[in-house]
Amino acid sequence: MTAGPPAPGTHRGAGDRTGGLGAGGDPDVEAAAEADGLFAAEPEILGPGAPAEPDLDPDDPLTHLQARLRTLLLGLPAYFEFSNHVAGVNATDLHSLNTLLGTSIEGQVVKALNQQRPLWDPDNDWLGYTFERQSQRFPDVRLVRKGSAGGPTIALGIELKGWFLLAKEGEPSFRFTTTAGACADHDLLVVVPWYLDNVLSGSPVAAQPYVASARWAADYRTYYWQHARDAARGTDRAIHHPPDARPYPARDAQIADVPAYDGGKNFGRVARVRGMMDEFIRASHELEVLGIRIQDWYRFLRIHSDQADPDQVSELVQRDLRRTLRGRSAAAAAEAVRAVRTLGDVFGSR
Repeated sequence: MTAGPPAPGTHRGAGDRTGGLGAGGDPDVEAAAEADGLFAAEPEILGPGAPAEPDLDPDDPLTHLQARLRTLLLGLPAYFEFSNHVAGVNATDLHSLNTLLGTSIEGQVVKALNQQRPLWDPDNDWLGYTFERQSQRFPDVRLVRKGSAGGPTIALGIELKGWFLLAKEGEPSFRFTTTAGACADHDLLVVVPWYLDNVLSGSPVAAQPYVASARWAADYRTYYWQHARDAARGTDRAIHHPPDARPYPARDAQIADVPAYDGGKNFGRVARVRGMMDEFIRASHELEVLGIRIQDWYRFLRIHSDQADPDQVSELVQRDLRRTLRGRSAAAAAEAVRAVRTLGDVFGSR
């Protein structure tokens, strides 16, 4: 799933969103977001139009490389090979997997990219270059050639994030605060959603990722913060940009944009920037695992996480099911409710 202005293999989502989980959303999170103007129905555009992706030179070899990588990244999960098998985790503790296995997911992206060299370098134009991951630095992944006297030669970078689809937030929770000046024109932002093949246990499975220009993502985040979000009148929308930021910075370089005021601590939460990842998040919630949509698994697990009374949990789940199944046959609805009661008994016995 891609986003941003039209580009090969990309499209863009927009429109009102409240996390894509309907009745199963977190009221506290949504209330805080409303207070900070993140989900306003009709934001007032206060300045220029939305930024476009960088205008890339069609004759630049890097442009051809990036286009091939965009296409490859969309299908890359098919090449992942996980040896991890998760078992024995309480359903109510599943959200912690994002921390435990997130690095493994990102490592698989690097491994798969290097294994699929014939697809992104069919003419051997980038011999000697390999993808490598770097910890705690921007970008997370670089395509580099080592061995030159002046240090490694960097072709492009990928800011890479994993997103466990049953994490507590119900959306990617990472912050992307990197200033646009630190993003090269060909750099990418990639978010890889994943889940366990048996929902509560099993091996990780990656789904179609989000792919966009990193520079565009930084520019659009800043544009939204300053001009498109609905903030209280008089709110200081200014953002301090580090003056000396440049692509592929040193470890100690200052490259983060800093807002003048961020009472809700939401700057950089790009999943909440309308028009950026909306469609990707909605599509990810629609994925089916064992015949049930991710968003329905999320609702069920979130209710059990937040409610101590098993009877109250069952009532809430049944009410949600009746709304979802409205219009279907009475027999199908009754069967689904019976299944939920059985699951409620299992969880209540833990």
